[in-house]
Amino acid sequence: MERKDVPDRQLDALLERLDRIAAQLERIDARLEASEGLLQVSRELRALNDSLNAVAYAALGQSPQVRRRAG
Repeated sequence: MERKDVPDRQLDALLERLDRIAAQLERIDARLEASEGLLQVSRELRALNDSLNAVAYAALGQSPQVRRRAG
């Protein structure tokens, strides 16, 4: 493989672009981590809602119609 010399300005431009890409990847990673956290909160809220509904039905002396969730 033949090695090509890259002018300093071109190398600086490449490095600057790589720095921008790295920064953007860090932001994407942070968003993904936050959305994973939100997904867990969503699951917990769903479970809490189901529990509260069961308590409300029990307080009324009724039994809820239970449907299984997929997933």
